[in-house]
Order: sequence, then C-alpha cells, then structure tokens
Amino acid sequence: MTTRFVPMPVTGLLSTVALTLGAGSAFAAGFQINESSASGLGTAFAGGAAVAEDASTMWSNVAGMSRIRERQLVGAIHLIKPSIKFRNENSVAATGQPLGGDGGDAGGVNVVPNLYFVAPLGPEWSVGLGLNSPFGLVTEYSDDWIGRFQAIKSSIKTINVNPGVAWRPMPRVGVGIGLNYQRIEAEFSNKVPPAAISGLDATAVVEGTDSAWGWNAGVLWELDDKTRAGAHYRSSIDYRITGTAKFSHPAVAATQNTGIRSEVKLPAILNLSYFATLNDRWDVLADAQWTQWSTIQTLSFVRDNGTTLQSTPENFKDTWKLALGAHYRYNSAWTLRGGVAFDQSPVPNADRTPRLPDADRTWLALGAQYRISSNVTVDAGAAYVLVKKGAIDTVGSAPGSVVNGRLAGHYNSNTLIASGQVVYSF
Repeated sequence: MTTRFVPMPVTGLLSTVALTLGAGSAFAAGFQINESSASGLGTAFAGGAAVAEDASTMWSNVAGMSRIRERQLVGAIHLIKPSIKFRNENSVAATGQPLGGDGGDAGGVNVVPNLYFVAPLGPEWSVGLGLNSPFGLVTEYSDDWIGRFQAIKSSIKTINVNPGVAWRPMPRVGVGIGLNYQRIEAEFSNKVPPAAISGLDATAVVEGTDSAWGWNAGVLWELDDKTRAGAHYRSSIDYRITGTAKFSHPAVAATQNTGIRSEVKLPAILNLSYFATLNDRWDVLADAQWTQWSTIQTLSFVRDNGTTLQSTPENFKDTWKLALGAHYRYNSAWTLRGGVAFDQSPVPNADRTPRLPDADRTWLALGAQYRISSNVTVDAGAAYVLVKKGAIDTVGSAPGSVVNGRLAGHYNSNTLIASGQVVYSF
C-alpha cells in the first residue's frame, strides 16, 4: 500500500464488504443469521440437526428430509431488532474536527424470510428446496458521530438457494446432500476526513456484489423410536467480491472513483445434535455448532489497476455455539417450547470495529406450536439475545488517529427476535 493512499476510511469500508457479509453484531456471533425457522427459534435452535420436525430441516440437516412422509411447504418470517449503542470513554477527535456524538442506536428493524419445500419420492428418497437469507445487515450511525470516519451505514442483502436430496439406505438411517447458491449485495458509507483531501468534506460509498457456490451434507440416525442424533456440515464458500468505491469529490486525486475486488473464504459449519422423547409430554434437545472462523485471518483489497489498497489482519478464531431446549406437549393441539444458548464470538477484543462490534452472547428463547388441522400447523417464537459488553479502541486505517480520530469506548448491545411460521402438508 502506497503512503499516498489517503482515503483510509474507504479501505476500512472495503474490509467490511467481506467481513460483515452478514450482520454479526445484529443477529448471531460472527456474521451468521441463525434465524432459519420459527419452530427452531423457540428452542434457540437446539437439536437442529436431529429434530427433523418440518421442511425447514432443509437448512438444519438435509438428511432430515427422510423423515418427512408427505409433501410439505413451510413459510416463515422473522422480525429482528438489534440495539447497538456505542458509549464513549477516551475517543479523540480527528485533526481540526469536532469530536461528535455517540451515533445513536445503530440497529434497525430487519425482516428475514424463509421458504422450504420437501417432496418424498417413495419410501427411500426425498427432494427439497430451501430459500433463506443466511447473512444480512442494516446498521446506520448518525453522520456526525465520533466514528463517522470509520463507518456510517452498512447494508447487506443475501439470498441462499439450496436444493437437496435425501436417501434412507436403512430403516433408521437417513443421509442427504445439497448444493448452495448464494448472492450478496452490499453497500457501505463513511465520511472522509477533510484533512485527507485538501479540506473538502467528502463521503465515500462502497458497493459490491458476488455469487458463489457451496455444498452441505448430513446424516440422521434414529437410535430407537424415541431418540435420534444428527450431524450436518456446510462447506466453506469462496467469494470474489467486485464493486466500486465512489466519492462525493471524485476530481480530487486521492478520492477518484475506482473499481475494487477482494477475496474471502467464509467458514465451514458443523452441527452435532441430539433429540429424545422422555414421555408423552416432554422432549429434550441439545446442539453443538462449530464454526471455522479461522479461515478469516487477513483481508486484502485491490484496485482495478492491481495496486493494493490495504491488507488488514482480522485474526478470527473458531467458535462454538451450545444450545439446550425442550418441547412440552400441553395437549393434542398445543406444543410449548423453550431454550437457551451460549454463542461465542470469533472477534478478538483487539480487532473489534464499529462495523462489527461483536462479542459473546446468550440466547433466551420461547415458542409455541398450534395444530390447526391434520395438515396445517402454525409456529411462533421469540428470543432475547444479550450481547456481552464489547470494548473498542481503534483509529481505523493508517495513518491513524491524527487524520481519522480515535474511537475508544464500549458497546452495549442486545437483540429482540419475533418469528412466525406456517407448515402446510399435502
């Protein structure tokens, strides 16, 4: 990276095109959106790879389709409201600039849909299709806040298309495999310090898109009529993000509009799950999810002319999400759910940024299912996700605090989630 590259906040923006492909601070540790079904939300997604309760198993374990005995359509919608509030402690203003405020609540209301379809093809084979949004983010600080030279707006939209097939080679064993096509659209903005561009007050906007392929596979083992175990694996996905960096003063040499590209490898995910029916009232569910976040160690960004904008160490670490849940069958129509989970963050304290102020979190979830008829059920779920206070101390990109200012303080964050789902069997 040349010493003349001055609009350093843009490189910070570019890093988050890859780094925040999904709303880590808003919904789940890292940048996953865990919200794949309302039935799963009620137990904090405990037992996801083993429960195989409805067609949403397309996402949690494709092998679970082997338990779906008739055609089934599932539609779900999730309302997700993260609260992301920065509290200043020792921040320093950029050269010649006012310090600014705390930025308000950077979270907003997000709508995440799911749609799944499963069709049995005789007693041994099933096929299915899942549509969901595994990554997503809409956060926005006020444009005069302390960290305006690091981040203002972040917007991510994704869609995942997942066809799959399941086979029952033995009466108590199901296996499955699927393909995943993902499409990402991202937009990020921030202010460029006037000192960096001859006194001009400029705004930088980075937009990028990409499409990529991955795969998933799973196995479901019914130990007996009341217990089963499942394992499900989702492959890492390689992205080559391309887009543009645009400035409100493109005539200035340091802020000329340019194309950009970045390569990033998103992590593999492994779920190990257990489900047991204790009696005619109670089920228990357990889940351990491992995410290979260590695939993200360094992010590099390159202009169209081949020069490097920036290479940033991220030092992500592998993580575990552990969940425990239960079902209670109140009567033939109503089933109640509950669950808790502990979700590790991959972000080291030293590398926390205003675009990904992520920290460890705890889930508390409740849900209910009502059976309207033999072929229609509805689910509702809600969860409160408490995020551990996350300290932050960053100057953004080089040359550092003299131009960008220093953002030092901590984040108080939490998330409220409400979900609804309809299951139609025919």
